Amino acid sequence: MLSGKVALVTGASRGIGREIALTLAGYGATVIVNYNGSKEKAEQVVEEIAAQGGCAEAVQCSVADFNACGEMIQNMLAKYGHIDILVNNAGITKDNLVMKISEEDFDAVLDTNLKGTFCTIKHMYRAFLKQKSGRIINLASVSGLLGNAGQANYSASKAGIIGLTKSVARELASRGITVNAVAPGYIDTDMTQAMTDTAKEAVLSQIPLKRAGSPKDIAEMVAFLASDKASYITGQVISVDGGMYM
Repeated sequence: MLSGKVALVTGASRGIGREIALTLAGYGATVIVNYNGSKEKAEQVVEEIAAQGGCAEAVQCSVADFNACGEMIQNMLAKYGHIDILVNNAGITKDNLVMKISEEDFDAVLDTNLKGTFCTIKHMYRAFLKQKSGRIINLASVSGLLGNAGQANYSASKAGIIGLTKSVARELASRGITVNAVAPGYIDTDMTQAMTDTAKEAVLSQIPLKRAGSPKDIAEMVAFLASDKASYITGQVISVDGGMYM
C-alpha cells in the first residue's frame, strides 16, 4: 500500500508515534523515526522494523527548534530524494488548572505541539510543491475539539493544529497534496496508564463504546490517510475516540 514511499514520523519513539512508525513500515514505507530525548527507544523501533523486513532510521531533533527541524528535513531529503508522508505526532503535556499553569509550561506545550507541527510543514512545503504530491497527517486530540479541564495549554495546542490543518489543506489542495488531522480520544498508552482508577472510570463513562482505544486504532487511520485510498480526503479532522465527540 505504501511501497516506495518515505515517511517522516515525529515523536515516534514511543506510544502512538511508535505504533504509527511500525504500521507504516508494515505497509512498505521507509520510515524516518524522529525523536527528541529517547534515543534508545527510537533505536528499538528501528530494530523492530528491520526485524520485520522493513527499512527505518532514527533521527534526533526537537521539532520546536525551527532551524534544527529544517536541517533534519533537508538532510533526509538529500539522503532519500523525497519524503512523501509527514506525520506530525510529537507532543507533550504539562497539565494544570489555568490559575496554576506557569508561562513556561504554557509555552513549552504550544512550542512542541503547535509550533513543532508548523516547523515540519514549513520546511517540507517546497518539497511537496515540487513533487506535486504528498500526505500530511497531523495528530490533534479530542481535547482540541471538546476542551478539557486542566489541559488548557494542551487543548489550545490541539485546537490550533486543527486550524493549521484546514488552512494548509486549502493552500496545497491544487497541487494534489492532502492535509488531514486525526483526533485520538482515550487511548491506552503509558500516559493514560498513569492515571488513577477513578480518573480512568470518569473518562470511560463519557465514551459510548465504553472502552479505551489502542495505538493501533490511530496508526491504521494514519496509514489509510497516507495511502492512495484517501486521495480525495483533505482538510478533515477524523475522530478516533469511541464516539466521545459526535
